[in-house]
Amino acid sequence: MDVMNDDLAALAARIDRTNELLTRMLAEVAKTPSTHAIFVDAGYLYAAAGRLVAGTEDRRAFDLDAEGLIEAFIDRARSVFADSRLLRVYWYDGARRRIHTAEQQTIAELPDVKVRLGNLNANNQQKGVDSLIRSDLESLARHRAISDAALLGGDEDLVSAVEAAQGYGARVHLWGVEAPDGRNQAEPLLWEVDSQRTLDLEFFKPYVARRTSAVHEGPPTARPTRDDVRFVGAQIAAKWLSARGRDSLGELLPGHPYLPGSVDQDLLVEAEGLLQYSLRGQADLRRALRDGFWEHLRTQY
Repeated sequence: MDVMNDDLAALAARIDRTNELLTRMLAEVAKTPSTHAIFVDAGYLYAAAGRLVAGTEDRRAFDLDAEGLIEAFIDRARSVFADSRLLRVYWYDGARRRIHTAEQQTIAELPDVKVRLGNLNANNQQKGVDSLIRSDLESLARHRAISDAALLGGDEDLVSAVEAAQGYGARVHLWGVEAPDGRNQAEPLLWEVDSQRTLDLEFFKPYVARRTSAVHEGPPTARPTRDDVRFVGAQIAAKWLSARGRDSLGELLPGHPYLPGSVDQDLLVEAEGLLQYSLRGQADLRRALRDGFWEHLRTQY
């Protein structure tokens, strides 16, 4: 009888230990923040945003501020996935022989951005991009690296990518560009995703402009140096802080190095006015502008 009691006591102790370990594990899982990633089909983005804002899908006819848009996507995701952290932005585009263009190289150098390239055929059509999106979505979901995926695209071929990610428990949220007439996303894709939202004309207007238009009239202005732009960023930060007060500063700091979309656009427009020079498509100068803005704010906190 004593032996049986000892065995039962040992078994009870092991059960208690197992329950304790499970409780601790569940507590740790509960504390682990959700993670999201943004997947951008650049071919869809350029065609749909160009048509919406500039009236054309021809990339040669308009400028698209990719850096500004990526930050706007990050800002929007921050509000949609409020209790989640960003893993990174995946930017899918096509290139001859998968060799980065100058623009794609600039995008690849942005923080928290991964550029993935498919091929371009003789008709400038992307090949292999959908399979890259599926591979990344499936891999990240399988390894529990993401809980949510924001997918900006419209091709029906993306349905398999959505299904693959969902099969491992990730939620896929389809983002689209407003279509002037009809739809620019395949219905089977809309049916398959967990949620869908459309980004409208006002969202894209600050980042797309026909190349025949100019931000400022008058004779061309010499390109400012990075130091010039950084100084202007600091000037605007001082003005911003004076107008809003130190209490509002605490709302910006947790998002460093990103600015909310509205603040970033106000910064860009005011800087262009002071410099009399367009910073659209000037990734290095845009970065210097934000650096100057942040440097001043951080010295005041």
